[in-house]
Amino acid sequence: MSEKRLPVITINRQYAAYGRTVAALLSERLGIMYYDKDFVRKTVEESGFDFDEVVSRGEDMTSGNKFLNDFMNATVGNYPDYLRKLYVAEREVILELAKEPCIIVGRCANHVLREKNVPVFSIFLYGPADKRVGRASELAENGQEDLVKYIKKRDTMRNNFYKTFTGKEMTDCSNYNLCLDTTVIGPNECADIICGILEKM
Repeated sequence: MSEKRLPVITINRQYAAYGRTVAALLSERLGIMYYDKDFVRKTVEESGFDFDEVVSRGEDMTSGNKFLNDFMNATVGNYPDYLRKLYVAEREVILELAKEPCIIVGRCANHVLREKNVPVFSIFLYGPADKRVGRASELAENGQEDLVKYIKKRDTMRNNFYKTFTGKEMTDCSNYNLCLDTTVIGPNECADIICGILEKM
């Protein structure tokens, strides 16, 4: 498939819904780059935050964590300056990456690009929490917490981030061109479907 025919592909996903896996498969099949954790590292560095500090705070689910509290309690258009600074840095990196065909995972990329009228094919990967337990156990990020509770907590964090900066629900299908339940359709099959659609566009 010619890169010139490809829009920027964005993937939003619920936790343990194979977002990174599908992105990697698409990257290999389409011959374009995908950005996930490397993208986060770059935006954190450009915002002036320490990467390890932000990652550790983001994964620390204790109620006493200032970063988490500010993030979870933020409302649309009303959030601390340092969260605004982080989002602005991420937005600038998204727009820079979108100058070439690529795949961007998370970070409200579909919303950012549509606001700037950049051609984008947006995907949402999801599935019932109790059906994502197997994948979540492979990721082994929950510590001692019950996996279903941990999945729902991570989903809440992602949805809050999306809603805070876009004013929309991450799970609203109207935000996307394609929504796929990865607990029914496996990662390889999802990649097949997406590539088939892009081939016909």
